[in-house]
Amino acid sequence: MADEPSTSATHAPAQPAPAPAKKRMVKRKPARKQVEEGQIPERQAAQTGQTYNLWYHKWAGGDKYDSMGIQEHAPTRVNIKTDAGYTRADGTGNNYVCLHFARGRCPKGQECTYLHRLPPRQHVLPDASLDVFGRDKHAGYRDDMGGVGSFNRQNRTLYIGRIKETRNTPEVVEEHFSEFGEIERIKILTNRGVAFVTYSSELNAQFAKEAMMHQSLDNEEILNVRWATEDPNPAAQRAEHARVLESGEKALAQALDPEFVQRVRELDELEGRVAPRADGDDNAGEEEGEEEEGRQKKRARIEALPAATVAEEQARNAGAVAPPPAPAPAPVPQAPSGILSAHAVDSLRYMAALRHKTGGGAAPEVKKAAAPPAPAGLGGLAAYGSDDESD
Repeated sequence: MADEPSTSATHAPAQPAPAPAKKRMVKRKPARKQVEEGQIPERQAAQTGQTYNLWYHKWAGGDKYDSMGIQEHAPTRVNIKTDAGYTRADGTGNNYVCLHFARGRCPKGQECTYLHRLPPRQHVLPDASLDVFGRDKHAGYRDDMGGVGSFNRQNRTLYIGRIKETRNTPEVVEEHFSEFGEIERIKILTNRGVAFVTYSSELNAQFAKEAMMHQSLDNEEILNVRWATEDPNPAAQRAEHARVLESGEKALAQALDPEFVQRVRELDELEGRVAPRADGDDNAGEEEGEEEEGRQKKRARIEALPAATVAEEQARNAGAVAPPPAPAPAPVPQAPSGILSAHAVDSLRYMAALRHKTGGGAAPEVKKAAAPPAPAGLGGLAAYGSDDESD
């Protein structure tokens, strides 16, 4: 019994497999009501003229109220961390954000039919002529660079005026404006109280413009936020143009068949419109496979030719023998043009040759048979200019 091998190790009970980790479901919170119904009354401009300008949203003639130049602080401000949540728009497929939510005064909360959150990354609107809030854009900007904006230009830069400058003004501007999206760069014009904030997405810039209008930073100032004009720097213009082209190519590549995009790129490379890809590209192996497939198809086509033309086909591909020239097309007889026919022209040439042989003197007697007969089609034109009426 002592010499029997121990079986405790061989017959040990198998350890149960660990249970797969359950995916943690994050329950989104509903959007909260930012204000109560009727708490923030809409300010209406007093009628001071006879014509209401829909473009500038004011009365024409004597109206001193300017929504962009107002010096009153906004009564509300959005807080993305506490105010954002799901609404009815998440279930209906509405892609537009609530304008009142961006301004911090939506009284509907989760019952709102618009989104109560920031535009998602790579968010694409169904209509490029509308902004992120569903408002119609225009062909050009307003004179004061306010309003919705233009659909002829992707503007991602905001102009922020009336800033009270301090030593840490760039940090303060970044802290307040980074809440509404990823910032690409910030430029401060010192001693002017002006800053330019460029977002990575135009939709985030549209949201930030409405959220920060008439707000304050850290010094109780009242900001004036507008669209920035185009950067006059040529290098910046070229970089922006290249960025727009790249984003357009990516959007088209996502919408089109990848194989079709690859064929178009190969055609552009053959025609020299784009530079060929490097050898270390991810598609290098696929291109080599396509070249091998092309060589196999070419080999099969040559083998299918008759034996008499195989050598000629191979020599033509190698460039040793030029392909036989195509037969020249048969000359097409030209129809007679002008007043005289072809026969009349030949007769005149024949008479000119005889005069040249005789030295320009009087023409010798020539048998009538030697000259070609005048065609019957000349009619009265054969004696044009003759003094004899019998002709």
